[in-house]
Amino acid sequence: MLAGPATGRVTAPLALTFAALLLLLPALIWPLGTVASLGAQRQTWLETGVSALWNGGFRSLATLVGLFSVALPYVYLGLLTWVLGSLRFGLGGPLGTLFRWVKYVRPWMMIEVYLVGCFVAYSRIKVVATIEIGAGGWCLLAASLAFLLALTQLDERTVWAALSVEDAGKRGTQTIACTVCDLIVAGTEEGRTCPRCAAKLHVRKPDAIKRTAALVIAGFLLYVPANVLPVLTTVRLGRAEENTILSGVLELIQNDLWPLAIIVFVASIILPLLKLCGLTWMLLATYRRSGRLLVGRTRFYRMIDLVGRWSNIDVFTVSVLIAALRFGALTEVHAGDGLVAFAAVVVITMVATSVFDTRLMWDACGREPGRRHDRNA
Repeated sequence: MLAGPATGRVTAPLALTFAALLLLLPALIWPLGTVASLGAQRQTWLETGVSALWNGGFRSLATLVGLFSVALPYVYLGLLTWVLGSLRFGLGGPLGTLFRWVKYVRPWMMIEVYLVGCFVAYSRIKVVATIEIGAGGWCLLAASLAFLLALTQLDERTVWAALSVEDAGKRGTQTIACTVCDLIVAGTEEGRTCPRCAAKLHVRKPDAIKRTAALVIAGFLLYVPANVLPVLTTVRLGRAEENTILSGVLELIQNDLWPLAIIVFVASIILPLLKLCGLTWMLLATYRRSGRLLVGRTRFYRMIDLVGRWSNIDVFTVSVLIAALRFGALTEVHAGDGLVAFAAVVVITMVATSVFDTRLMWDACGREPGRRHDRNA
């Protein structure tokens, strides 16, 4: 897609992004909700799940949840507001570099995924306790909706076009396309920084095949314990019950929550395996110099790159459950080792997707990405 309905717009995405940022601030100050069980009550905040995981000995998980659901959403919305506001009101600054960081942060900013995790946790909490959504929870919901609306109005090419830089491609026979802002520069600029966004320029991503292959192998090795080991343990009135990802899906089905069960099953079980198998397919096809389904493979890559973050639903669900269900001998929830392996699979597959270079598939069979050679696509 070269242009769409949002092309040329700056004011609308700026207004929605700023609204999302303002709505997200109260979500950090006010409680997300209040949980009551057998006369005992406790409130949960946005950062409560992070502190619960940290105090429970799962510091790596606490760091991931804190970054993905608390820190990076504020960083992303703040940077995007700065860039769009500067363009709208004619302000200066290193906007190319800032917008490059906006693109880098986007895959790891998971406020909408966290919200779905809250929905899943809410449905599971209702089975054992009473829960009431607080002001912070409603602000989080509104901020997520405003953010998703902002994405529908944001066109990256419009921002890059506003940060115009002279096309240097005409000065050399060989050219390089910046992988961040798509600026075409002369091939002699290899190893230098892009004049528009300051990203390092390479003809192709360095060691893309080796790095992707190593990460995919690691992902397959961790996928088994991620689905076999328990991701959480619920202790209620002295009785402990361990849950894997699949048993959590079955629990949602037993509670007649079919839509949430399907979402969790697809996002947590199917999607990571689909990404690993898809990247394996691309690596093997590139190694064999296959020209079959080139366009289809490229589109499939874009799809798994877009939806990869949604596999983190289970991680966020457990963090919310741990934060909400802490009533001592009455009800306690603890994270399991399976959750660490699962979070590692999600991060590894996301990194593997980002380091892979789809242009290598086209190079392998001597075809140009811009031309339609593949009849089977």
